[in-house]
Amino acid sequence: MSTLIGLWRGALSLDEAFWTWLVGVGFFVNLATSAGFLALVTLDWPWTALLVGYAIPLPYNLVALVGVWRSAARHPGSPLHAELARWASAALIAIFLLT
Repeated sequence: MSTLIGLWRGALSLDEAFWTWLVGVGFFVNLATSAGFLALVTLDWPWTALLVGYAIPLPYNLVALVGVWRSAARHPGSPLHAELARWASAALIAIFLLT
């Protein structure tokens, strides 16, 4: 839990926030909820499927996105890398939420 708080605050390195939490964990969170969505739709539970597929991953995706943006603001390295991470994270979250 403390790592998620660190992510939210931007206390993690940009590499860890982006690659570990946004890309790695985010991929599995969204994959699992998408699989749950599809399973529930096939069982003809559309409202539950909507909840599982969109409402459950949304808080995590927001924490990951905010965390990457805040970590990018504190990134001691290249400003170009920080900006690329910011915009790539926004694009990935959009893809995660639309699929």
